[in-house]
Amino acid sequence: EALGLFTGIGLSEAKARETLRNGALSALLRRAVLQAQSTLGPTLDKATGTLLYNAAARLRDPKHLGFLVGYIARREILTDLQLSAALEYVRNHPLEPLDAADFEQACGVGVCISPEQIEEAVEAVISEHRAELLAERYHFNMGLLMGEARSRLRWADGKTIKNEVDLQVLHLLGPKTEADLEKKPKAAKARPAPVEKQKVVVVENGEVGTETRSLLEQLRGEALKFHKPGENYKTEGYVVTPNTMALLKQHLAVTGGQVRTRFPPEPNGILHIGHAKAINFNFGYAKANGGVCFLRYDDTNPEKEEEKYFTAIRDMVEWLGYQPYAVTHASDYFDQLYTWALELIRRGQAYVCHQKVEEIKGHNPPPSPWRDRPVEESLLLFEDMRKGKFGEGEATLRMKLVMEDGKMDPVAYRVKFTPHHRTGDKWCIYPTYDYTHCLCDSIEHITHSLCTKEFQARRSSYFWLCNALDVYCPVQWEYGRLNLLYTVVSKRKIIRLVETGAVRDWDDPRLFTLTALRRRGFPPEAINNFCARVGVTVAQATMEPHLLEACAREVLNEQAPRAMAVLEPLKVTITNFPAPKALEVLVPNFPGDESRGFHKVPFQPTVYIEETDFREEMDKGYKRLAPGQPVGLRHAGYIIAVQSVIKDASGRVIELEVTCTKSDMAEKPKAFIHWVSEPLTCEVRLYERLFLHKNPEDPSEVPGGFLSDLNPDSLRVVPNALVDSSILSARPFDKFQFERLGYFSVDPDSKEGKVVFNQTVTLKEDPGKA
Repeated sequence: EALGLFTGIGLSEAKARETLRNGALSALLRRAVLQAQSTLGPTLDKATGTLLYNAAARLRDPKHLGFLVGYIARREILTDLQLSAALEYVRNHPLEPLDAADFEQACGVGVCISPEQIEEAVEAVISEHRAELLAERYHFNMGLLMGEARSRLRWADGKTIKNEVDLQVLHLLGPKTEADLEKKPKAAKARPAPVEKQKVVVVENGEVGTETRSLLEQLRGEALKFHKPGENYKTEGYVVTPNTMALLKQHLAVTGGQVRTRFPPEPNGILHIGHAKAINFNFGYAKANGGVCFLRYDDTNPEKEEEKYFTAIRDMVEWLGYQPYAVTHASDYFDQLYTWALELIRRGQAYVCHQKVEEIKGHNPPPSPWRDRPVEESLLLFEDMRKGKFGEGEATLRMKLVMEDGKMDPVAYRVKFTPHHRTGDKWCIYPTYDYTHCLCDSIEHITHSLCTKEFQARRSSYFWLCNALDVYCPVQWEYGRLNLLYTVVSKRKIIRLVETGAVRDWDDPRLFTLTALRRRGFPPEAINNFCARVGVTVAQATMEPHLLEACAREVLNEQAPRAMAVLEPLKVTITNFPAPKALEVLVPNFPGDESRGFHKVPFQPTVYIEETDFREEMDKGYKRLAPGQPVGLRHAGYIIAVQSVIKDASGRVIELEVTCTKSDMAEKPKAFIHWVSEPLTCEVRLYERLFLHKNPEDPSEVPGGFLSDLNPDSLRVVPNALVDSSILSARPFDKFQFERLGYFSVDPDSKEGKVVFNQTVTLKEDPGKA
């Protein structure tokens, strides 16, 4: 029956069957067709059928379907242009009843454009462009004429306007000539002036500076569909109640139309790279739209929260370059949340339940036998919960709703006899995330509640709870998580790594927590750029670490001054040193940009080079030091050649004696190598991936569990590396490029007389890292 109904309005059989597979759309279309048939009779023309189909497919709120179909059936909406205006009108006026006169004016109902009006409007447009038309003839952009004519005749039929434009242009210019038919040569594109690569800076107040990568790079995709403040009802799925418009009006009075977002971490662990995306998105979206972002701690689990996590979270937000508009806590609103819980019970929307946690787990738990208990009884029992008369797990407050994933009656409050770090022992009942999250958003008048995709199943409870209490309801938007391969970010698993000694702590440089990345030397700008490149989409993004490393190289190349260090030193004695005492060599801080200064390093008869920069026998393609093959010393202006090789009893090379020649007096060598003289001894920590497989948590890749996948070579410590004296005054987190080796950062373990360096990244991506 439905198939015949749909083909009867002009749909092809394939399109009709496709429509039937969409239950919601087919139900709406059936309603629309039957209503139209009651007015027009059983036979509907294809034009009417197309309008009915588009109305059913594009209408966001089904309650307006009958209203729109009435206008289509009465032939008062005749074009897709009018239908689009009608759909926009009902979207902007979600409450019933609609003002029919205002609606008709907005949709062009009853407006009749005569052929004479079309002719006059086209004539006026052509008259304005007559000179260009005569000069360019048929090479003129006729779309311009169409656009201007349509803007003057909003409700006129587009085909009729085009026919009139074609006719009047033909009358003015005559038929096309051979010259008119020739393709117009494309104008040569002017070569754009070279754009100086944007520098990445953080200005003094901690805000990301104007020279950073555009935040709009993060806001492509789904973010472009976001509603304007106060237009929450335009969001698909947003629930409109009789009080919605009044509450939105009050909301706008509070915010002044300002975008408000929030970053709401739980203070029970350290932030990781996935949180960096959330921080960038929430703070970045607000900043890009002239708004503000709150840092709100979701401190509703007192037994897991520690002061160090509160401090570390704020440190990391500010380290990334963002300043919260306000720092708030869910616990700031405990009194209000409790008052609203009482109101929810009074409205018959919540009840005290005694089912155990294990009884209500899963998607098909048995219904609560206490769901219909009297309101007064639930009020008394909830007060007993607050007074500590129930033990943990003996009673909960549950809300009366079914969530998207089928979970029934989520818990709003539970008993916990754990003092809270901010409220002490005032409370022994604490609200859950499902209850707290949306109401805190409402209190703070958040406009865009940006959450990762796993919270999509909680969107219905988010809208339901705000509307059940008749409070302002923000819009929850979900986006895909950011995951990295070769790592774990779960708090529980990182704790296991720490407990087993696989890593030292949450800030071990092999982890991808933000504190670990900072300790390893990743600049905050690199992390922000990485998040920008990944972008914000609904799909989950799983990235290789080398993209983050590439972002670090870009920033460090601009930020890290150069120094020379030798990890595996080989002593070299210059037998014909050209001076009676040490010389000083000027080394540029940033080669290629002398304006950024120089530093001095000593050059004396004893220098140290990397063991790997010398071979006793040359292989094909080998360009560094060997007997018979000299090399240049970087920045020194001298070339050295092997004179003799000194070995220990085991035959290992322990020293070279060489002669030196000024660079301008000898043939240019095949290579220049780094070196140190009168060096400082330092410790260097070199890092590889912590795990051997891309997905250490995947049982199909790692059947033995993530702890069995640890890379035994993830850390190599070089205890007595040599580095030039330019780093003498370096402080923790200072960054350097060790020439030919990579980028390194000073570790907080450094002591006076022994600096410790962490390798951040190599100079180039390792081709072996797929």
